[in-house]
Amino acid sequence: MYAIINIKGFDFKVEKGMRLLVPYLGKKAGDSVIFDTVSVLKKDKKIDIGSPYIDNVSVEAKIIDEKKSKKVVVFKYKKRKNYRRKKGHRELYSEIEIVDIKE
Repeated sequence: MYAIINIKGFDFKVEKGMRLLVPYLGKKAGDSVIFDTVSVLKKDKKIDIGSPYIDNVSVEAKIIDEKKSKKVVVFKYKKRKNYRRKKGHRELYSEIEIVDIKE
């Protein structure tokens, strides 16, 4: 059984026991999260497709950890004007583990 869920504008194909890196959810490690934005659900040979989401279906996940991506360096420069700006940015992610897909 698998489901396709929407988390903060991104679609993820999930199965029970799977670990994912998703955009930062703002919760602490060990917290439980329920996603009810399920677009597609496949169980055995039956496929349910929502418009846009399927009612009464949810995915339960547990937050494992918070992580940061690799640093992205933003460098602005204008020749002959003594203008240079260097900034770095690291995006936050939440690592989650799928506990159950509930119908």
